[in-house]
Amino acid sequence: MLLVIAYSRGARQSLRNICRTHETSVIRQFGRVALFEPTGFGAFQALRLREKHGNAVQIEQTRPFNAAETVPEDILAAATAYERREEPALPYEPFAERESLPTPAEMKATDL
Repeated sequence: MLLVIAYSRGARQSLRNICRTHETSVIRQFGRVALFEPTGFGAFQALRLREKHGNAVQIEQTRPFNAAETVPEDILAAATAYERREEPALPYEPFAERESLPTPAEMKATDL
């Protein structure tokens, strides 16, 4: 997918116009951000915006996030366990210590 971010007012207006005119090329739109299909036409629309608005438009190529392939099992288990905790007001750090789960510092040091 192509992630297009419009930073200026004019770029945002152009992005909205393209999203309305070419709905089939747009996967999702979030105000100043849109996801375009990973096709030649999606790239064409994104590049048009950058040509017209210069640095006010950022284009990034993305791929869907597959947690099972990219996130270590202990972090997946920690997220599941924390959201299923019996005490909803319990902060993560004491919960992780009690349950022998990775600490926030350990997770921050883990690259995906």
